[in-house]
This record gives sequence, structure tokens and C-alpha cells, in this order.
Amino acid sequence: MKKSALATLVLAALVSAPSAFAYEAGDIIVRAGLTSVSPNDDSSNVNVDALGGNVGMGVEVDSNTQLGLNLVYMLDANWGLEVLAATPFTHDVTLIDTADNGLGLGDGKLAEVTHLPPTVSAVYFFDTNSAFTPYVGVGVNYTIFFDEEFTGAREDQTFTDLELDNSFGLAAQVGFDFQVDDNWSINASARYIKIDTTAEFTVADVKGSVDVDIDPYVFTISAGYKF
Repeated sequence: MKKSALATLVLAALVSAPSAFAYEAGDIIVRAGLTSVSPNDDSSNVNVDALGGNVGMGVEVDSNTQLGLNLVYMLDANWGLEVLAATPFTHDVTLIDTADNGLGLGDGKLAEVTHLPPTVSAVYFFDTNSAFTPYVGVGVNYTIFFDEEFTGAREDQTFTDLELDNSFGLAAQVGFDFQVDDNWSINASARYIKIDTTAEFTVADVKGSVDVDIDPYVFTISAGYKF
């Protein structure tokens, strides 16, 4: 009976004590940590106008991890507005399926592309009356592409003038805060962001293009501070 009573008291303390950590209207949460963008890419075939369009190749985009920054402004105890930012992400773009045509370009790295994917979301925090606070969110993303460059080897193959269209799309996320004390917390989240772009280029002085649905999963682990 004593052990049972002690266990009940400990459990009650764990559940009730962290209630002071609940968010309030006007709270500002600033987070910083690691954010990894993992493309779930699905490209169309590469099109070259002078060759009749589809030339039977595609592209893939690799993952990249950078410093992730995050700010949440609480509208009330549950709803908040969140802004996701990060240092620029740089991805390798790889040419694939080149054996299916007679151009002799070869699979392998095609280019490097840098982007920033700022995202604004409405976030709902569930009241668990504990240090663990899960949340869900939905928002909009605007991805800005820049510093698009072909590799030297591809430039030798006459690839030039690479440019990717900026992208506007929806974003969804799940995550949680674990409160360490009144101000500090540990955060983890996973997002899906709709990023679609068209890459335009020139090869052998002929215009070409490829549509790429990057649609990445974005994973973040960070430390947060509540003001």
C-alpha cells in the first residue's frame, strides 16, 4: 500500500507540476537547431526543344541540413503563428536515365542549386497539462531559388544558363515541445512542403527545361526559449 501511495503521489506531481509551462497569449517562442530538407523528388523528363521535347532523362535532388530558425507568436493558449526560416540550403542535382538515349551525357551530378524556403503557419498546441505539448500546423511556403550552377564537367558538355522558378505551395506539420523549465524547451517537428519548380537551361545553344516536384519532408530538432 505504501509503494502504491508513493507511486500515485509521484505520478500526480509529474502530471500537475508542469501545468505552469502552458503557453499564454502574447508569448514569443524562439527556436534554433538543425533542419534537414529531404526531397521526395519526382521530375518530369528533360525536354530539349530542338530534339522534339522529351529526351528520356530525368533529375534527382539530394538532401541537405542547415541551421533552422523558428519563431512562434501565441495568439492565445492554443493558437500561434509560426515563421520558419533557415540558412540557405544547397542541393546536388543529378542527371539520371541517360542510358535510354543516344546523347552520351552520362548519369551523375548535373548542378548545384541553393534555396531559401520561408514558411508561415497557423499552429495549434494541444493542452496536455504536462511538460509534453504536441501540435499540428498548416501554412504556406515560398521557396526562392538562386545560385543555380552547372558543374564544370556539364559546362564542358555545353550546359549553360540554368535558372529555376520560385515556388509557392502549401505546408503541413506535426511536432512537439518538451518543457525543461518555465522558459526553455526542446522541440522536434516534421513537415511536408509542396515545392514545384521548372528548371530552364541551354544545351548546345538550344533551350531545354525540366519540371521538378521536390515536395520535401523537412525535419527539425531545436532548442526553444519562451519570452
